[in-house]
Amino acid sequence: MHFKLIIAFVEDDKTDLVLETSREYGATGSTVINNARGEGLEASKTFFGLTLESQRDVLLFLVEEHLSRTILEAISKVAEFDSKPGTGIAFQIDVEDAIGVMHQVEKLTPIVEEKL
Repeated sequence: MHFKLIIAFVEDDKTDLVLETSREYGATGSTVINNARGEGLEASKTFFGLTLESQRDVLLFLVEEHLSRTILEAISKVAEFDSKPGTGIAFQIDVEDAIGVMHQVEKLTPIVEEKL
């Protein structure tokens, strides 16, 4: 079984919605890193040195490769990445190898076989 790593930078008020959606579409778990910040096309606005933008969370999902695109599209839709600028981004990268995921492989095998 091959995996992809989906990395999503989302507004902190949408984290729970993105996590729920990812599970609905096949993600079996996630890691959340709180209080990240970044800058997009436009520089962040500040007021006396304080950033006016909301905090971001970084969400990491190790998902089976056949489910990855569906999960990526679903979280993009609920987080409104393409409809509102500055709401966040998500992307996936190939994972060469992973350990500690045998319990996920057992659960995912029938789901992936059904899709194929």
